[in-house]
Amino acid sequence: MTDTSNAHQLGFSRRSLLVMTASALPLAALPSFAQSDDNDIKQVKSSLFGDRKIQDGRVEVKLPPIAENGNSVALDISVDSPMTESDHVKQIVVLSPLNPEALVSRYTLTPANGKAAISARIRLAGSQTIEVIAEMSDGTLWRGKKPTLVTLAACVIG
Repeated sequence: MTDTSNAHQLGFSRRSLLVMTASALPLAALPSFAQSDDNDIKQVKSSLFGDRKIQDGRVEVKLPPIAENGNSVALDISVDSPMTESDHVKQIVVLSPLNPEALVSRYTLTPANGKAAISARIRLAGSQTIEVIAEMSDGTLWRGKKPTLVTLAACVIG
C-alpha cells in the first residue's frame, strides 16, 4: 500500500508528525508577554504626582542606543539642580511602557546627596522609551525620555 499523504510527501512520517505536534502544545499553553500600558503609567503618575503638570527638561537620561540583553541595561540619570536646602530634587521616578510593572524604580533624594544623579542597571522587556520624572522641592515636575533598542528582552513572566 502506497502512502500518498501530504506529511509523507514532505518527508515526515506519521510518528514524527505526531511528536512535533505534541511538542508544540506546551508552547501554546504559555502565557503571552505581560506588559504595562498607558493606563498603568497614567495611574502611577496620578498616584505619585496627582494632576500636576509635568514639564520637559532638566532631566538627562542616558541609555545605550542598543542593549544586547534586556536583563541588565545601564541607566544614568542626572537632574539639573543645585541640591540646596531651598532648591533640590525630592525624588526621581523611572517608568517603562513595556515592562510588566510600569514603575521601574523610585529614588528619594535630599540636599545631603550633593548631586542629583543616579547610575543603575534595569531590566527591560523590549525596545522602548524610558521616561524619568524628577520632583523638585518646590513641587514642580520635570521629565526626560530616552529610547533604546533591546535585542534580547527580559521581564518575561508566567
